[in-house]
Amino acid sequence: MLTHELLTQSIPFLVPQDKIHLGLELMNEHHVAHLPIVEAEKYLGMISEDDLLQAENDHDPISSMEQSFTGFSVKANDHFLKAVQMAAENGLSLVPVVDEKNEYLGIVSYSDLLKHAADFMSLSEPGGLIVLELPSNQYSFNEISKLVETNDAQITQLNTSNDAENGMMQVTIRINKPEISDIVATFQRYEYNVKYFFGEEIYENDLRTNYDNLMNYLNIG
Repeated sequence: MLTHELLTQSIPFLVPQDKIHLGLELMNEHHVAHLPIVEAEKYLGMISEDDLLQAENDHDPISSMEQSFTGFSVKANDHFLKAVQMAAENGLSLVPVVDEKNEYLGIVSYSDLLKHAADFMSLSEPGGLIVLELPSNQYSFNEISKLVETNDAQITQLNTSNDAENGMMQVTIRINKPEISDIVATFQRYEYNVKYFFGEEIYENDLRTNYDNLMNYLNIG
């Protein structure tokens, strides 16, 4: 699943001329702690509620807070797990989505990302998840399935997404066993690029924190 599939336009953006108090009002109205700043369709950055609250005069324009703008964003064809990672690691309530020209397309909210991730990965059921990236012309379901099966496991779900611009494919596979470090090692041994993986083992994983966040979400949701 790619980020553009989760886009929403229901949360507004700010322009540099907007007053600081308007930004705070919009954040309160839409229950978010951040808003993107856009000018002539170009994404300029994002401002947080905490930064706006520190302004001396809330009638000053948003542009007066330019030093506090942050450049967090993802591309439309990025895997949505990248947005999950970015939001979790940086405490973001939303993640702006831009195109290759840095033109603003919309946002994905962190709450929506968690909901879709929980549904997409069926985290309430035992098992692991692996995301592979490979050239589209090298994709072989039979080979991927065979490598999983050599580790006494089976694929229970498989999704693919293509990036037409660079010819790369992302393959998300759900495995019926939670211990997946051996499977990850097998893919790496066969020179597959393992982008993300989730399992029950404690190992070095860029998205381990996000896995815990998702599990916490399921426990309290």
